Amino acid sequence: MIEIDGSSGEGGGQILRSSLALAAVLKKEVRIVNIRAGRSEPGLRAQHLTGAKAVSDLCNGSYQGLEIGSSEFVFRPGSIEGGNFRFDVGTAGSITLVLQALMPLLPFSSRQITLEVRGVQM
Repeated sequence: MIEIDGSSGEGGGQILRSSLALAAVLKKEVRIVNIRAGRSEPGLRAQHLTGAKAVSDLCNGSYQGLEIGSSEFVFRPGSIEGGNFRFDVGTAGSITLVLQALMPLLPFSSRQITLEVRGVQM
């Protein structure tokens, strides 16, 4: 299992999104720790949670410890098989950030993928 320090670099959600996407494509288990440790509200927020669950859904993966406020969790990817998916961020969190986690997986699907991602209208 690969361990990723989520406080590396700018310490925001980008390392989380990139790590999940690469883990799914490479089919490597990851443990992400210190998620957003340097932020005023550390840990996972709604858009991070939605992005992580979406990546897991697209690749038939599983996870442990994935909830709002979590500072670490484990992700175990499966196969990227395609299908129709619908995700709702549920807050004003950025839809594009969720898509940023999903887009690297799309070319590796064995079937067509249709995505619907919703958020709060501002």
